[in-house]
Amino acid sequence: MSYTQIKYDVADKVATITLNRPEKLNAFTGTMMNEMIDAFAQIDKDDNVRVAIVTGAGRAFCAGADLSAGAKTFDYDARGDRPDRAGAGRGAQVNWSDPRIRDGGGLVSLRIFECLKPVIAAVNGPAVGVGITMQLPMDIRIASDTARFGFVFSRRGIVPEACSSWFLPRIVGISKAMEWCTTGRVFDAKEALDAGLVSRVVKPEELLPAANAIAREIADNTSPVSVALTRQMLWRMLGADHPMEAHKIDSRGIYARGQAEDAKEGVVSFLEKRQPHYPNKVSTDMPGYFPWWKPREFS
Repeated sequence: MSYTQIKYDVADKVATITLNRPEKLNAFTGTMMNEMIDAFAQIDKDDNVRVAIVTGAGRAFCAGADLSAGAKTFDYDARGDRPDRAGAGRGAQVNWSDPRIRDGGGLVSLRIFECLKPVIAAVNGPAVGVGITMQLPMDIRIASDTARFGFVFSRRGIVPEACSSWFLPRIVGISKAMEWCTTGRVFDAKEALDAGLVSRVVKPEELLPAANAIAREIADNTSPVSVALTRQMLWRMLGADHPMEAHKIDSRGIYARGQAEDAKEGVVSFLEKRQPHYPNKVSTDMPGYFPWWKPREFS
């Protein structure tokens, strides 16, 4: 797939996705949605990619949904330019199980949630609406001190999307999530840092170097299969109802990984005080119990 609204580059085991509509502050469109979903599919398939970084071109990360359709922006059934979203019905006649009503930001968030590689958000400027909610399933968020954030949905007459009602309270707690979403106000990087929405705030020129330094720590020192399993373990245990669920998966993981060549290499390289060279690959060497969950359907 050729990309027109994102850039996709791979260098030294790190994939970088750059939202690339700088003249529109990287406003989110259906095209950008499809391109991001495709890019994350490429990331999962490519054993040469160990980590992904997502950032924006120009002075914004993403200004939210493209509002150029005016009053019809969020009424896809009424828009002539989105026939793929029309036909699910109106008013009392809506088929709520029709996949055409699915939220585009949610499709992106779910694809990132399913990703087998760690994802770092390098927030270079304003990130509002879907521009911030798409970041929530990313694993590490670093912000420039010029970044601004806003869950502005209530100020546009809609509701939070991109699965953010699941992600946001788990990241910052229900009280802060309610404050941000019900007021819809825009806030600065320091407030985001204080609430735990981002883990670090740096000067603009330090943003991508900081993101790449974290990516290098992962790419140069860790087992790809172990990281893929760990990412899914941590995210999926957020919804577990008892620590026994974590014990089951931990036990399977330790048993399976203990027999793998990666575990031998991890111990031997440590004892020999050298850089590890892990032989197992995500594409071919995930353990037999993976995945341990049943896929969820939209219904």
